[in-house]
Amino acid sequence: MRLHLVRHGQTGSNLIRALDTAEPGAPLTDEGQRQAEAVGTVLATEPLDAVYASVLTRTQQTAAALAAPHGLRVEVRAGLREVIAGDLEMRTDDDAVLQYLGTMMAWADGDLDAVMPGGESGRATLARFDAVVDEVRASGAAVAALVSHGAMIRMWAITRAANLGVRDEVVQTLDNTGVVTLEEDGAGGWYATRWQDHLVPHATPTQGDGPAGEPLPL
Repeated sequence: MRLHLVRHGQTGSNLIRALDTAEPGAPLTDEGQRQAEAVGTVLATEPLDAVYASVLTRTQQTAAALAAPHGLRVEVRAGLREVIAGDLEMRTDDDAVLQYLGTMMAWADGDLDAVMPGGESGRATLARFDAVVDEVRASGAAVAALVSHGAMIRMWAITRAANLGVRDEVVQTLDNTGVVTLEEDGAGGWYATRWQDHLVPHATPTQGDGPAGEPLPL
């Protein structure tokens, strides 16, 4: 099975770097709607059997543009929602953003029991996304698009794809309507084939020291 993990289009919260993770969340801006239509046009040329979105407005608006060319219905699942900011919700200050990202760094480094203040553990966050992926796999879809969020896509792909690592340069950026493509490896796991415009080598990365990159807008 092939998965296209698609980040939603631009929102007003993106423009002010707000930790906007609660329902229903900010809608797409006019630019975000244009971005959604553009990525929908790109994926219209590829086979697509299913389109899923999170419970937040911005992913459903983006997913509608992906589903329409294929005559598909958007399936909405809570498991695809953003990494929940909890007590940091809607904050825009550097301290909050760094605390949010620092908790996810702990998860990526193996401490899945670390908890976002007022939110979920890494284990719970990944498990809810895993459950949706398992549902898609069980549906028999050969190719599916899952429209989700910047932090969630980045975290799930890094922890589930054998050839991605948290300090790999390619994973440090995921733009609005950026697409991360993964394939099953035949043994129940995943490997990434593309991260936005970059082809990803089919090899396990070396986990070296170094910065984890700039804060990722949601």
